[in-house]
Amino acid sequence: MTRYFAIGAFAILVLVLGGTTALILQGRSPLTLFQQPSALGGAGLVQNEDAYAQCRSTVIAGGSDTIGGPFELITEDGALVTSESLITEPTLLYFGYTFCPDVCPLDTVRNAEVVDILAARGEAVLPVFISIDPKRDTPERLREFTENIHPDMIGLTGSDAQVAAASRAYRTYYNSHDDGSDPYYLVDHSTFTYLVLPDAGFVEFFRRDTAPAEMADAVQCFLDASS
Repeated sequence: MTRYFAIGAFAILVLVLGGTTALILQGRSPLTLFQQPSALGGAGLVQNEDAYAQCRSTVIAGGSDTIGGPFELITEDGALVTSESLITEPTLLYFGYTFCPDVCPLDTVRNAEVVDILAARGEAVLPVFISIDPKRDTPERLREFTENIHPDMIGLTGSDAQVAAASRAYRTYYNSHDDGSDPYYLVDHSTFTYLVLPDAGFVEFFRRDTAPAEMADAVQCFLDASS
């Protein structure tokens, strides 16, 4: 399956130009651009301004402050939770849905492996799964899904408006193919995992082809830099 999904006006273009990787989401404002640090003329200047520069594999146009933000969602227990009350330790956020046939299970299992690798090193990282399919992903359904992935994983859902607000905060994309005729409809969505730290907020994203060990080492770098 391709790394990114392109639907209608929300076409996703992946450009590779001399080591520069750019992700442009058309039809959204503002555009979101990811680049390799080397494409910006070296990391020296960035390191003077960014405490995590040595850990980053990418740079976000506009800065990392343009990703992330407050949200309110519903837990597997039916309780309201805010981003502030949830993210009290390093957190891996993933947006997906439990009826996803392939990508979401693979990505969340990878994230669970990362959590276990870091736990073996004495590092606590919280895996979180945010549903972009609130119609089917009830709290009960989410609990069943997350318990099968990792005992520490927290599943979150909410109203259409709550889910959309969380998605906008993290610049994710999703498009449901629910026309009311098929209970097994698919939902196209972006597949990034976001590393969020309690004091720093969003600091990095990981693509779905990042291996567990590589991702764990990258997360470790951010944890060490924040200590």
